[in-house]
Amino acid sequence: MKEKPLIILGTGEFAELAHYYFTQDAARQVAAFSADAQYVRATEYLGLPLLPFEEVERRFPPSDYDFFVAIGYSDLNAARARKSAEAKAKGYTLANYVSSRASTWPDLELGDNTFIMENTIIQPFVKVGRNCIMWCGSSIGHHVVIGENCFFAAGATVAGGVTIGDNCFLGIQATIREHLKIGAGCIVGAGAMVLRDTLPGTAYTANATPRSEIPSRRLKAML
Repeated sequence: MKEKPLIILGTGEFAELAHYYFTQDAARQVAAFSADAQYVRATEYLGLPLLPFEEVERRFPPSDYDFFVAIGYSDLNAARARKSAEAKAKGYTLANYVSSRASTWPDLELGDNTFIMENTIIQPFVKVGRNCIMWCGSSIGHHVVIGENCFFAAGATVAGGVTIGDNCFLGIQATIREHLKIGAGCIVGAGAMVLRDTLPGTAYTANATPRSEIPSRRLKAML
C-alpha cells in the first residue's frame, strides 16, 4: 500500500532535517509544512506551502495525509507532545522515521511520531514509546523500555535492561548503566554517567573541561 504524503509541523532546523531524511532516505513525499498561526510569517517554507496549524486539515485532510511533529526537546519535550496530541485529535496518523543506516531488529516496538537517525544501534527486545527522538549514534541495549516524549542526543548510551520514564532528556554522550530505572522528567546532561536509579524530575550534569592556562599559540606547537 502506498504511503500517504506527509505534512511536517515546524520551521526550524529539526523540521528541515526531517524533510531531508523523509524525502532522501525514506522516499516519503512531503506535501507541506505547518506551524501555529502566530509563527507563520510566509506562505512557503523550503519551497512548499506553509499553513497555520489551526487550518491545515482544510487543505490537507487527515484522510489523505500523514503528519510528523518536528519539534525538539523544549520544555522537556512537552511542546512536541502537545502538538502531537493535537494533530492526532484532528485525525492525522503520525509518521515514524527509522534511518536505513540505523541498526535495529524486527521485534522493535515503536510508538508513533518517533524519529531514529543514522548509526543508532538498538538491540533486540526494546520498546520505544510514542513521540521519541534519537539523534545519530545513540546506542540502546537489549530489553530497554523507553517511555513517551523522550529525546536522546547524539551518542547517548543506554545499557541493557534499563527503564526510562516519560519526558526524559539524555544529552550528548550521556551514559546509563544496565538495569536502572530512570524516573520521568529526568535530565542526564552531556557526558554525564548515571550509575543508580533516579527519582523523577532530577538532573545529572558532568563538569566541563577546564580552560587550559596555556594559551593556544603555545599549545599549537605540540600538535
